[in-house]
Amino acid sequence: MKKLSFKSSMSALPLVAILRGVQAYEVIAIAQVLKDAGFKIIEVPLNSPNPYASIKLLNEHFGDELIIGAGTVLSCEQVDLVKQAGGEIIIAPNVDTQVIRYAKQLGLYCVPGFYTPSEAFSALAAGADAIKMFPADTLGAKGLKAMMAVIPKDTLVLPVGGVSAQTMGDFLAAGAQGFGLGSGLYQAGMHKDEVATRAKGYVEAYQNAMEHA
Repeated sequence: MKKLSFKSSMSALPLVAILRGVQAYEVIAIAQVLKDAGFKIIEVPLNSPNPYASIKLLNEHFGDELIIGAGTVLSCEQVDLVKQAGGEIIIAPNVDTQVIRYAKQLGLYCVPGFYTPSEAFSALAAGADAIKMFPADTLGAKGLKAMMAVIPKDTLVLPVGGVSAQTMGDFLAAGAQGFGLGSGLYQAGMHKDEVATRAKGYVEAYQNAMEHA
């Protein structure tokens, strides 16, 4: 199967699954139900147990079909470790231009987190593939709409943090082009069947929001 690029993955379904707290022994089963629901991008935050082992397993099992990477990446050293584990995408809660540039030098996708227009422009200038608005629930759709008046229109902006099925439509109307889904989709210790149910709910909510956008 031909490997999807970040852009084609976002076109297919622009929802990033954030598996904070996932254990390596369960990560394959959880990723499988996410893949079955249509997810194309899976993030293992580095403050999860044994994250590099999980990323390595995911890459071995789904590397040809999904984009696998790490979240909460805060240093160039961590970027190296993610790449060594087979990760392809670097996601961060902040804008560290050194980390962004280094990730791009290594041929990785990079999605840093921003909260202000200045941070958004700094991230884009450093080469970010997309930017995540974090935490999204405090800024809200109104905050995003105000910033989208100045952020370049072709920018992939993903609200992350407290995104619910009910708020997706407002964010999309404000200019969002996708979402990162954390505790509303997966919480540490959650059974894969519950993850499957939540994943299906989010996919349906996104599709419904797009139909009414």
